Amino acid sequence: MSNIQDKIDQEVEQARATCDTTGSSSAECAAAWDAVEELQAEASHQRQAKRKTSLEQYCDANPEADECRVYED
Repeated sequence: MSNIQDKIDQEVEQARATCDTTGSSSAECAAAWDAVEELQAEASHQRQAKRKTSLEQYCDANPEADECRVYED
């Protein structure tokens, strides 16, 4: 997760620099902040991703275990 946060920090710095040189109402400035928004949205999605339970982790490692069998009707 810190990898994406580092990338967000880099993009924010780059967006600020772009806006300083091209002006805050330029298309380049808007595009730079759009890139920041996209990364922030991805970070939010990763935080909301469902974590596996200990049983799910165990079954991933041991699919043939009795506890992991799935029976269909």
